[in-house]
Amino acid sequence: MAFGGVLTYVAYQNLGSTPIEAQRLGFAEQPGPAPAMSITIDVTRDEPAKPGVCIVRVRDISGAESGRREVYVPPGETSTVITSVVQSMTRPVTADVFGCSYSVPEYLSRP
Repeated sequence: MAFGGVLTYVAYQNLGSTPIEAQRLGFAEQPGPAPAMSITIDVTRDEPAKPGVCIVRVRDISGAESGRREVYVPPGETSTVITSVVQSMTRPVTADVFGCSYSVPEYLSRP
């Protein structure tokens, strides 16, 4: 019975809901001399009083990652919509969310 309890706990920790995550709402190629794309994400979190960070990226026509950016998510609501522009090495065709975390690097949290 103890083994079953431990197994259930481990499964919940690994397969349960993520404390902070983001979904892509949309993306659009940005006009200008340098290739770039804007991405809009909806960040949901279980602790809205804590700041977070999400990594967003763009991909080129071959599917290779051609740009990446860390996006600071300020403390706020359970759900926060953020739009960010990601610079690309080549013409981007899509954008997505790589992942999110409550471990905000110091350089992002400075005023």
